Amino acid sequence: MKVTDHIKEANGKTLFSFEIIPPVKGRNIQELYDNINPLMEFKPPFIDVTTSREEYVYIDRDGLLDKKLTRMRPGTVGICASIKHKYDVDTVPHVLCGGFTKEETEYLLVDCHYLGIDNVMALRGDAMREEQYFEPTKGGHKYANGLVKQIQNLNCGKYLHEVIETDDCADFCIGVAGYPEKHLEAPSLQSDLKRLKEKVDAGADYVVTQMFFDNKKYFNFVDAVKDMGINVPIIPGIKPIAVKRHLQLLPQIFRIDLPQDLIDAVDACEDNKAVRQVGIEWGVQQSRELRDAGVPVLHYYSMGKSDNIKAIAQEIF
Repeated sequence: MKVTDHIKEANGKTLFSFEIIPPVKGRNIQELYDNINPLMEFKPPFIDVTTSREEYVYIDRDGLLDKKLTRMRPGTVGICASIKHKYDVDTVPHVLCGGFTKEETEYLLVDCHYLGIDNVMALRGDAMREEQYFEPTKGGHKYANGLVKQIQNLNCGKYLHEVIETDDCADFCIGVAGYPEKHLEAPSLQSDLKRLKEKVDAGADYVVTQMFFDNKKYFNFVDAVKDMGINVPIIPGIKPIAVKRHLQLLPQIFRIDLPQDLIDAVDACEDNKAVRQVGIEWGVQQSRELRDAGVPVLHYYSMGKSDNIKAIAQEIF
């Protein structure tokens, strides 16, 4: 079932969803289930599964370092199928431009269609660690709007090298990312909004925002999006502060601002257990205000841990 259909059937009720990361290869998938299980009582209609792009590793070959490309967290589509089967819940695999050719993307989408996966999240992806800026993969997409167009073409039976007349076309619901405080590479919020409109015009059905900690940023973003003529659901993404170093890491990595009240509360904590509680309380406050404002879904970034998400959800849902 499509994310947009779940929203329509909710009739204005705010839904609960969350995002997980695949386990590092070699780890047991049960670890992933152990983090999902506590959250299923809140009846998420869909669960997002991230995709990590390739990265370099260095292998010692008799004293010489051999540089190889690998994927440390493979299996996104398989995990989506497994979750869908185990929990009878829709899943949303993240599909990236970075690290994938257009042909590889087409094969992935065909697999998703065969597995009955109805939703995909189309993202450009991050630069590799060795790159200062994002470099598109040879034969891949440079921007997410091109990826959205490819997915939409597939929905119409238009494959990369031929048009296939069939009664079994894919019909993916396409999600894209939005940035209330603008993408870190965008020169301005207005230019970033133009890029978002290009993705929606290309066929995106809904938007999930980057994390934010000041709800005013989200509400202002929604107003600005509507002014641009974008009329798809805007789902807020919530990430609870969990450790003290998040004060430095989150602004550095995601180019976001943290409210001074939150900074002061975290600074006053003696240990990360206290920080985690502050993050829960802030997340409850954020979530309650957003729910009361009628957001379609509250989407939580779990990052492999679910106890703080559960504590927030118990107060909201």
